Amino acid sequence: MNSKKVKNVVVKSLKENVLTIATLAGVIIGVILGVGLKNSTDEPWSRRDAMYVSYIGKLFLNMLKCVIIPLIIPSLIASIGSMDLSLSGKVGLRAVAYYMATTVLAVILGIILVVSIRPGAGGIAEEDLQSETTKRNITTADTLMDLLRNCFPPNIIQATLQQHKTELVYPGENKTEDSATGATIDPEIKTTWMFKSAWSNGTNILGLVIFSIVTGVAIAMCGEDGKPLLHFFQSVSIVMMKVTTWIIHLAPVGVCFLVAGQLLEMKDIGGEFLKLGWYFFTVLLGLFIHGFIVLPTLFTLATRTLPFRFIANMGNPLATAFGTASSSATLPVTINALEEKNGVDPKIARFVLPIGATINMDGTALYEAVAALFIAQMNGINPNIGQIIAISITATAASIGAAGIPQAGLVTMVMVLDTVGLPSESVSLILSIDWLLDRFRTAINVLGDSLGAGIVNHLSKGELEELERGEELNLEMIKGTKENGKVNEAMEN
Repeated sequence: MNSKKVKNVVVKSLKENVLTIATLAGVIIGVILGVGLKNSTDEPWSRRDAMYVSYIGKLFLNMLKCVIIPLIIPSLIASIGSMDLSLSGKVGLRAVAYYMATTVLAVILGIILVVSIRPGAGGIAEEDLQSETTKRNITTADTLMDLLRNCFPPNIIQATLQQHKTELVYPGENKTEDSATGATIDPEIKTTWMFKSAWSNGTNILGLVIFSIVTGVAIAMCGEDGKPLLHFFQSVSIVMMKVTTWIIHLAPVGVCFLVAGQLLEMKDIGGEFLKLGWYFFTVLLGLFIHGFIVLPTLFTLATRTLPFRFIANMGNPLATAFGTASSSATLPVTINALEEKNGVDPKIARFVLPIGATINMDGTALYEAVAALFIAQMNGINPNIGQIIAISITATAASIGAAGIPQAGLVTMVMVLDTVGLPSESVSLILSIDWLLDRFRTAINVLGDSLGAGIVNHLSKGELEELERGEELNLEMIKGTKENGKVNEAMEN
């Protein structure tokens, strides 16, 4: 009898987690396939050959990216529009407070580890530097101002396709004078250079999220007049969730070919990991401590429940995050798992998660703090306490500005290095294994978002129940009014 009961539990568990198991199997098969193909020939693999292998994976990634805007924007508008304004304000504050706290904790943890382990103490090899490929003409002030500019896009349609960025115009090697103002342009001082506004391809997620929040608040304030628009967005989000569930079932195959293709693009897998072994270990240790000790501890303290089942239910989003290296592309999968498996209220999940995918980048913040100090150690520089604080603040701000797209953290990494006067070309040192660390830190970003949604859902339970009671009361009043109207009509006839 007991063996039959155990068998039923195992079968039920396998059925519930078949997609998670299949996605994890896809990652493992992808690694085996990539290494196997790599070793099948002595000739190096060309980018075109690697592209053929990753082609199916790229199609899967495109499908996920395709549903981001039609799913996230209507879901965010509908969740805020259907909430009481005082509740949405409280939920928003709780979410932002959690995101800021965990990001700061991640940066502090990263700094403690890198100062203790000193992964860059071995110095730097000249041949590892490729200054031309990674040097970017940017200033920290421009990067931070662009972050704020992107919060308020001039054209909401353009925001779905492009982001604003400020570009510096290289003045040449000699000092010149600005013909309009008469100011000196010094090639050594970037803040004196001419600059221009430019648009780079990539969805401006931050601008779309701000627009959606404002639209949702406006719908909530309009009351009955806003209901038709609210119902439209609710309908769109339901339909897009159905499309998303179809795409999610393709994850095991897509993830397998993405990982295999990425491995084939590496010149020497073993050599790269040996060279950067301590750095790789430090980042992974930091991500592990943050993701599986710090965040679950916060969850347990806030909800008074153990986090193991909650985290186990997030297996599929975590595997998808690892495979796609994009927290934005994983959003539809994360929302689905939170609502279906962890019982998070859709109003909370669809409000908190899009904001989290935009501003909550714990893994990225930790990685940028570790990478900056690692590069300083490699260059024989010992940052003082002021520089370490500057790295902490900039890494936190940069992680907020790192859009949820693969390897966006590399761009903001340059900003962190420039802040403390470290050579930005040193980024090339960590490029060779960044693709793999990017996958680990994306998984931690998604885990942080998910646990945050669980915490906010638990803290907001009372208000949500009140809101549901109010909605039921309104429905009963409407029903009663209709019935009274029918009785009056009958009496008149």
